[in-house]
Amino acid sequence: MFETVEAVRQALAGQQYIATEEIATVIFLAEKLGKPVLAEGPAGVGKTELSKAWAAATTHDLVRLQCYEGLDESKALYEWEYAKQMLYTQLLRDKLSDLLSEAQSLREAADRLGAEEDVFFSERFLLPRPLLQAISSDKPTVLLIDEIDRADAEFEAFLLEVLSDFQVSIPELGTIVARRQPTVFLTSNNTRELSEALKRRCLYIYIDYPDVEEELQIVRLKVPELAPRLARQAVEAVHALRQLDLKKHPSVSETLDWARALLALNAKSLDKEVLENTLTVLLKYETDMARARRALNLGGNGHGRTSR
Repeated sequence: MFETVEAVRQALAGQQYIATEEIATVIFLAEKLGKPVLAEGPAGVGKTELSKAWAAATTHDLVRLQCYEGLDESKALYEWEYAKQMLYTQLLRDKLSDLLSEAQSLREAADRLGAEEDVFFSERFLLPRPLLQAISSDKPTVLLIDEIDRADAEFEAFLLEVLSDFQVSIPELGTIVARRQPTVFLTSNNTRELSEALKRRCLYIYIDYPDVEEELQIVRLKVPELAPRLARQAVEAVHALRQLDLKKHPSVSETLDWARALLALNAKSLDKEVLENTLTVLLKYETDMARARRALNLGGNGHGRTSR
């Protein structure tokens, strides 16, 4: 669809995603080579947004699997709708009675019932989860496996088979092979080390915080109503905060939230009062707030008492 790296970059820009040359190159190669993309980096730097922007740019459906501790195969692939199966059984009770009434033995009755298993274990009772949705879709699909580092290593190992063959086996139905191989994005916030086997199957990219000019460009794109001087002051203040030893540094998404907050408050400049009243948009821990106030020489904590 996109024949050059620059075309990829422009397509992402059309979705208000500012991609570096490296990001655009990785996406271009992923499409050409049919490889998943593994994007690592701090939270809130645009890893998830990249997959969303690419789905929009290509007009492909986006299927998202949000990972978490304890995620297993059944929650990611499929489940049987047992309640629906039971209801179906009740509705067909008379038919089942007729089927089994002529059986001469328990074995024959079991054989007759077993011959009808396909009725009860068919796609009408299958509840597809994100992985199966992406694999079985007739439409071009972008599959986002978000925060893979939050899932257990066992799930990561299971995922290797899916990403290698793009097929899944359902004992009652057989093997389902992808009708169209989805474009796969995996994201990681580096909360744990991912396996070499997973990384080997992917094209890797590390997305870090943007520099001042790049982040300023993002703010101007996403919050164009904010005065240029105030936008620069805000971005430079965020970068100063990221140099501190904080428990959680402000993300790009929080920079945008702050820019929108400054706009909503009709702030004219980033003076001491505005900083004091809006710092909680950027920082989420009291210890970080106290450290930031000392670094910015703000004094109190804005709640009428001394910071702890």
